[in-house]
Amino acid sequence: MAVTKIKPIKSTLSKALDYIQNPDKTDGKMLVSSFGCSYETADIEFGFTLAQAIDKGNNLAHHLIQSFEPGEVDYEKAHEIGKQLADAVTKGQHEYVLTTHIDKGHIHNHIIFCAVNFVDYHKYNSNKCSYYGIRNMSDKLCRENGLSVVVPGKGSKGKSYAEYQAEKVGTSWKGKLKIAVDTLIPQVASFEELLQRLQAAGYEIKPGKYISCRAPGQERFTRLKTLGTDYTEEAIRERIEGKRTKAAKAPKEQRGVSLLIDIENSIKAQESRGYEQWAKIHNLKLAAKTMNFLTEHKIEQYADLVSRIEEVNAENEKTADALKSVEKRLADMAVLMKHVTTYQKTKPVYEAYRRAKDKDAYRAKQESSLILHEAAVKTLKAAGVTKLPNLAAMQEEYGKLQAQKEALYADYGKLKKQVKEYDVIKQNIDNILRQGKEPERKKGKERE
Repeated sequence: MAVTKIKPIKSTLSKALDYIQNPDKTDGKMLVSSFGCSYETADIEFGFTLAQAIDKGNNLAHHLIQSFEPGEVDYEKAHEIGKQLADAVTKGQHEYVLTTHIDKGHIHNHIIFCAVNFVDYHKYNSNKCSYYGIRNMSDKLCRENGLSVVVPGKGSKGKSYAEYQAEKVGTSWKGKLKIAVDTLIPQVASFEELLQRLQAAGYEIKPGKYISCRAPGQERFTRLKTLGTDYTEEAIRERIEGKRTKAAKAPKEQRGVSLLIDIENSIKAQESRGYEQWAKIHNLKLAAKTMNFLTEHKIEQYADLVSRIEEVNAENEKTADALKSVEKRLADMAVLMKHVTTYQKTKPVYEAYRRAKDKDAYRAKQESSLILHEAAVKTLKAAGVTKLPNLAAMQEEYGKLQAQKEALYADYGKLKKQVKEYDVIKQNIDNILRQGKEPERKKGKERE
């Protein structure tokens, strides 16, 4: 599990960068990396980009923290996940410094990225929507790397994946209380007796307008009414008196094809005949939708369905690879354009430095510009650039690549949807075929 939070840096950028790069926290700076800049000169390079900002605002940078569950991930993997998160958030357009701190009980990443991007010099828009995007991306990366995730609850800070699964299977505090109430209702004659039996089972009861219960080891009380409409005091009294039965909610109808319900192994179907009847009708409708889908897509044989799924998966992977390739090219070009721009703008200062009689005095006066120029020269040489590229031509190519990326994103989204759709269709067909064979098996057993 990784918890994320982000905050703006409005001053002391250099101090913040120094803090996250602390050698004592980063294994002697072995767990420090950067993009679009050198981590040693990040504050100066951020400043150069900030000076060209088009948008107004006081933010110099944004500080993103990603904290992992203790013992769940090693240093290298945490740093790798942090880099993937930083790349996804900055989209290859913002300088950033990434560090992984290992000095505390839990491993955590620090990502400081420039508030202004170095492609078109617009500021990063940090809001609730962008934060949820960061959190979702972090969760996605955790899943892909076999880690637990934070499952957000409406109006809450979120819950761990383990807690979410526990609630689903009825082992959370609320889940356990629900089971206790459901078990006792057929055994008691009144609401008061139910409370007494809950107390005997170890629950602490808090009376009042809304009855609350707390299990041994539970930190906070749980109001019965928060368990659902079937657990208000009035509803429980009616259930005890036999005037009300626990409602089984039927899922909303979906427009597309969804999975058939396994009625035989469904706990809800066993508890509620109404739900079982609804599920049978629901399955008939879905079976019809499934067959219509096969007809519309001219799939006549099971082998044709398997072949079509393989084709869609292959096309999806091909598009994903093409998208990654374009994104990498865009990121590389953005960094190259940044350093070409820096080189051009700081070249006059460097030329003046070369002509200066008192080089030390001139360098002290223009140190930031000279550091930027030297960093640009170093990066361009490392990239194998011997002749300065035409910036206008690069910007034109960058624009074309952006358009290509958007088109690939649209294709990838459609293919991803198709992959899910075909997966559901195949599972439904497998279930239909399995159900068709069951009567034959039963007949065979009867003959034996």
